[in-house]
Amino acid sequence: MKSRGLRLGTLGCLALLAAFGVASADAATVVALGASNTYGKGVARNQAYPAQLEAILRAKGLNVHVVNAGINGDTTAGMLGRLDRVVPNGTSVVILQPGGNDGRKHSADRTAEIQSRLSARGIPVIMMANNMLKGLPHQPDGQHLTPEGYHMVAEHLASQVAASIGR
Repeated sequence: MKSRGLRLGTLGCLALLAAFGVASADAATVVALGASNTYGKGVARNQAYPAQLEAILRAKGLNVHVVNAGINGDTTAGMLGRLDRVVPNGTSVVILQPGGNDGRKHSADRTAEIQSRLSARGIPVIMMANNMLKGLPHQPDGQHLTPEGYHMVAEHLASQVAASIGR
């Protein structure tokens, strides 16, 4: 009896990779840079807005990889300090969510410097203002969103990201 091997072809391989959350080499890279509400404090990694945003964009047929570069408690000075490490050359767009830690930690707001450095590298920035989180479902701490709140953020950002990556 002759064995029939599995032959997927290029499109089948790409579909299989996408199903397992693996972006192809030509995927647009989106970096979500911010603090705890970017990281997704208090929820599972797949419930944070960057993971939900990637799933939404892929469901729309976009070949995209969203990198979660959020760190709990980070300030804009910290984001600026790690900018070149977390935003590689070739990044299609950065979503910047400065958070409220600068005020709480009496640290200077370095948002303009982050935007300037990204602009100099030709990387567009989508600003995610802190007031965008008002009125969304929050965890009991009143600061961090629930999975549903993060989904609402991801839905809001999806069209902006799609337009920025030109797809």
